[in-house]
Formats: sequence, C-alpha cells, structure tokens
Amino acid sequence: MVTFSPGFRGRPRSSDVRLPPGQYETYDFPVLSAGPTPRVSRDTWQFTVTTEAGTAHTWSWTDLMALPSERPTVDLHCVTKWSKFGTHWQGVSLDRLLQDVETSADYALVHSYGGYTTNLPLDDLLDGQAWIAYGYDGEDVTPEHGGPARLLVPHLYLWKSAKWVRGIQLLLEDEPGFWESAGYHDYGDPWREQRYQGD
Repeated sequence: MVTFSPGFRGRPRSSDVRLPPGQYETYDFPVLSAGPTPRVSRDTWQFTVTTEAGTAHTWSWTDLMALPSERPTVDLHCVTKWSKFGTHWQGVSLDRLLQDVETSADYALVHSYGGYTTNLPLDDLLDGQAWIAYGYDGEDVTPEHGGPARLLVPHLYLWKSAKWVRGIQLLLEDEPGFWESAGYHDYGDPWREQRYQGD
C-alpha cells in the first residue's frame, strides 16, 4: 500500500493552455543525451538529404549560412515531462532544404553525428514545422544543446529534434530510430502523451 505524507498533493498542475498533459514548466534548459557530446567543427560539418533512390543533396556550413534563415519562437516539450515556453531559435526551414528534392517517400530517418537516429513522417518536417537550427536565444547553439546545428521539430517530444544533425534519409517505409527501437513511441505527440509504444 502506498502512503503519502499529510498535505501531499504532487506537483501543482498549471492552468497554462500551452502545457500538454503530464508536463510541468521549467525555466531552465536541461541537457539530456544518450551518449557523449560530439564536437563537430563547422569546417567539416555537412548536412545530407538522401532520397529513397540514393540521390544525395549535400550542404556545407557555408551553404547553410547562405540560405535565408527564419527565427521561430516555439515551446519545447521533453518526454521526461518538462516544458519550456517561448524559446527563440534561428535556422533554415526544412521546406527550403527539401524544395528541390524529388521523392516519393513518406518517412524520414534523421541521422546525427555520434550515431543517434530518430524517425518521423516526412509531412512533419514540412509546412513550416521544422528547421535546421544553429542559433538559440541570440547565440550559437552550444554543443550540449546540439550545436553546431540540430533539428528542431517543436510540435513533437524533444527527442525527435535530433541534436548534432548530419542528415535525413528519406524512406518509403517507416524505420525506428534509437529511442524508438528501445520502446519509445514512433510518433511522440506531447498532446496525446505518446511517450512509449502503446501510448
């Protein structure tokens, strides 16, 4: 039998409509990683989109910086239950990077320096929903937070916003990534509390 101390009520529930169920607001930016932090030089950094037919589209850091950037302000939701509101980023929209890529794929497998992967439906990277982000709060994205560049897909749990991003593989069929293979949800919608397989 579980007993609680008198007056115990758990973590107070916020009335903020921006807060998904099961989440709490934090003012910090916690650092969570599955392994050591890669240190990637901008001189050697590359981002490659590979189609299901094997066609590769590659951008260097200089190429990325030459593209028009956007400055989205978004809320972040981590599967470990913290949410951070109103974060300020700078980066290149995936719409721009994928605009000349011919594909029939429905899925994407994102690859990171250091070996991390995560899967998403391709539609979730389009229509102003995702960026390759290299700036945070007016500064460069630090290595601890995924710099020099990370994927930013704020409408899904944060593990889908792969740090140290190096490429996207376009697929005809879904393929689980690192955390998804370990039991995390394939999609990860914070508003539906899709933390684990079966949620």
